[in-house]
Amino acid sequence: MHTFAAPVFATVRRSLDISEQEVLDSLCSSANYLQFISNSKSKADFFLTNDKRFFLKTQSKREVRFLLSNLPKYMDHLEKYPHSLLVRFLGVYKIVIPNKLKKYFIVMQSVFYPDERINIRYDIKGCEAGRWADPETGGKQIIKVLKDNNFKGQCIALGQEKSWFARQVKTDTAFLQELDVLDYSLLLAHQPLHRDELDGKHSFADLVLRTTNQSEEVPDGAGCRSGQQPSAAEGAGEETPTHEINSPAKETAIELQEFQEHHRRLLPNFKNAVHVIDGADCRYFVGIVDIFTVYSVKKRLENLWKSLRYPGRIFSTVRPPKYSQRFCRWIEEHTQ
Repeated sequence: MHTFAAPVFATVRRSLDISEQEVLDSLCSSANYLQFISNSKSKADFFLTNDKRFFLKTQSKREVRFLLSNLPKYMDHLEKYPHSLLVRFLGVYKIVIPNKLKKYFIVMQSVFYPDERINIRYDIKGCEAGRWADPETGGKQIIKVLKDNNFKGQCIALGQEKSWFARQVKTDTAFLQELDVLDYSLLLAHQPLHRDELDGKHSFADLVLRTTNQSEEVPDGAGCRSGQQPSAAEGAGEETPTHEINSPAKETAIELQEFQEHHRRLLPNFKNAVHVIDGADCRYFVGIVDIFTVYSVKKRLENLWKSLRYPGRIFSTVRPPKYSQRFCRWIEEHTQ
């Protein structure tokens, strides 16, 4: 087995507070992997570790090359926006069996973890053509992932987190547009919040309110944002006492400014927190996945063919700028 860019993916794992031992225990468990039945049109194979914490997917050589060539940009984006909704890649590998098999696969953090109370999952692209899945399982114990048209009449009820969510989706899709990528999806699931989770959420909200109120009491000039200048009297050469520089009020204002600039938010205190957002009554699991499709000549021809097949309808294969705009519009229209 060959490992690609191991130090880089080790950095991603550390940023998520995932130890090497946790990864080994999950990937090398004696328990069987769980095969994931996907409605994807690709020929990829999907597997979940038995604890459902990590997701494995086979990839083509082209897709692996695309990820590795854009890995510096991906890491820069995560460093600038540590609460990004982009899926977290934890490793890229190649298995070679001489004269028989060569397989590339990636390991990702599962968006739907922990999943004990999740009973419905969606794959959203922001279009309608071909975007319905039969929810019936035929009595089989399989996980069905539904699509855009199955979500009609529903909404993502985030309350005060709505604006953050919309901004972060816009930021992440702008990054994907720069890479000339389309056809990505928002994985979405939800579960009701228990009473103790609601109580914990309200305590977080109280903390935010107290922090905001404290920053409003910062003396003039102490909380200047980038581009704002102190008054002439403040800039007349007077030295600022050290205790003012390190005052709790000013530190709080700076921290709040950094939160806003980097689209940070208060995360729930458990594993996989970057993919979890608590609304008023539900906990939502969200993540942007399938970010390897480039608007190539093949996709341009597919765009032409779908234009003829689905006249007047909204389909997935469009130019990356249009795909990004439509994706963000779907989020705005379906989030409250």
